[in-house]
Amino acid sequence: MACKNVCKLCNHLVLSTAIAFTGGNLVVTIPEGSYNNGEKYCIVLAQSIPNTTTITAPVMIQIGTGTTLYPLENRCCAQVTACGVRTRTKYATRVVTSATGGVFKMLGNPACSPNNNLTAINGTAPTTEAPVTQAVRKGAL
Repeated sequence: MACKNVCKLCNHLVLSTAIAFTGGNLVVTIPEGSYNNGEKYCIVLAQSIPNTTTITAPVMIQIGTGTTLYPLENRCCAQVTACGVRTRTKYATRVVTSATGGVFKMLGNPACSPNNNLTAINGTAPTTEAPVTQAVRKGAL
């Protein structure tokens, strides 16, 4: 059997058109269009993440030149932050809409996303003398 000379990409594969750190958010701009409720879209962060981005910056999705920013959430409905995404990586998402807006929700548990949760809490704020230890998931390395 001969190899096909032309292979088509999925029409739900979305390459970002820009990535910026602005207003305290990491804003990923995707092409204009309608992103339907309940539909799966694979978003690729095609540009570099700006060096000035803080690791705690919420990741927001901007559609074209629109002014509305849609949060990127993990599978547990928590806001994804800049430390949870990587350049040139594909993220499977599902669009979830409401009467007033919507979110892009990650599917599964991306292996490259670090877990920056504290290993324990004790009622006091972490100090600079006691460094916070990053938890590492099995299979992440």
